[in-house]
Parts: sequence; structure tokens; C-alpha cells
Amino acid sequence: MTNPVTAGSPNAPPGEAPPGAARVLAALDAVRDPELDEPITSLGFVAACTVSADGDAEIRLRLPTYFCAPNFAFLMVADAYDAVSALPGVRATEVVLEDHFASDVINGGVAAHAGFAQSFDGEAVGELHELRAGFLRKAVMAGTDQVCRPLLAAGADPPALLDLTLGGLPPSRPLERLRQRRAELGLPAGDDAPLLIDPATGARVSPDAVPLHLQRARTTRVSIEANGSICRGMLRHRYDSSGLGEEEQ
Repeated sequence: MTNPVTAGSPNAPPGEAPPGAARVLAALDAVRDPELDEPITSLGFVAACTVSADGDAEIRLRLPTYFCAPNFAFLMVADAYDAVSALPGVRATEVVLEDHFASDVINGGVAAHAGFAQSFDGEAVGELHELRAGFLRKAVMAGTDQVCRPLLAAGADPPALLDLTLGGLPPSRPLERLRQRRAELGLPAGDDAPLLIDPATGARVSPDAVPLHLQRARTTRVSIEANGSICRGMLRHRYDSSGLGEEEQ
């Protein structure tokens, strides 16, 4: 059993009513697996979520395998801690990653606000900002395919996509998701932003680069979705219970 580590949240004013478990779980919807770009809730990674009458929140997370990458796991535990600690009425937050080879290091490092490099002193070469940004760029490419596929299926000519802006597209969940991922990277996400941009620079894709750009977008989407299916299957094999907020596939 992993030893839990608790740290107080400085954001809980005296007398603030603690949130219910459902509200805490809703906050965890914003925490994503960085590689799969899906909420840890819908993936089934949240094993338990409780809040005491005094506002002490306890979150228990689980992953598909004992050896899931520790940098990915650290990001999810840290993001879960931040999301729950930010809720009004939460006095203390405890996030426990279970059944993982680096659970104690990750749980202790997140609770101590130590960062990844300090938590894995002598093993890590730096923090995880670029890792997160790299996965966000992949999410932008996958999201581009999700938005473009219906347009192409409806008969749009690939070069014509260069003239489209985000504001000129019909509202949809994939479009809103694409806007959000772009905004997180500081890329153009307003109504006048081009649909096709380089996820590294934000520059509009050149006409001769459109075929390769669309191919890369499709390949990235398929890869992320395949990895998500594999992770769900491994999680179901490892645990015989559904996670809180898990979506049926």
C-alpha cells in the first residue's frame, strides 16, 4: 500500500463549505492523460474520491500498468492536486497514486511541491514543461484531423481548407477542443485564426504542405486513439471495477 502524503490548500477561506465529491470529480474532468489527451475520469484512472465534512479531499488514482512512465504519472498526479486544491472549501488535498513502481516518490514530490526534477533527483534532467507542450502539439494535430475529416467527407477540396478560419466552421465539440488545445499552447485560437497552422509556430500552412499536413494530422489522431484503446484494455485487465466517471467504450 502506498503511503499517502497530505498537504494543505492555502485557498480554503475559513467557514467555506466543502465541495461534494461530485464537484471534486467534475474538477478532475479537466485533468488529462498527457499522451492520450483524455480526462483521467473518462479513462477510468480515478479509483476513489472523498471529501470530509472539514473539507479534506482524498483522491486515489490508478494506471493501466505498474510501470507506466513516471513523468506522465507525475503530471497527472500534480494536475489532480492543483485542480482539487483550487476548489473553494477544500482545506487539504491528498492525491495518492496506487500500484505504481514510483508511487511514493511521485506522491511525496507532488505534496511537497517539489517538482519532477527534485522529486527524481539524480534521475531527471529537468522539468516537464516541454514534454507537456509536445503532447499538446500532437493534440492540436489530432484535433485538426477531427475537424477536417467531416469537411473532406462532404466534398471539400484539401487546398480549399487553407481559406477556412475557425470562426467560419460550424460549432462542434472537436472544434471547441481544438480551440482549447491551441489556446493552451498560445497558438491562434480566435475566430479569425486559420484552420491549418503549424502546431510548433502557429504559422499558416503553405499550399504545397497541405497534403503532408493532413496526413500527419490523421496519423497522429489514429495513433492517439489506438493508444487510448490499448490503455483502456490494460486497465480493465488489471482492475475488475470501473473508475469514477469512466466512460463506456
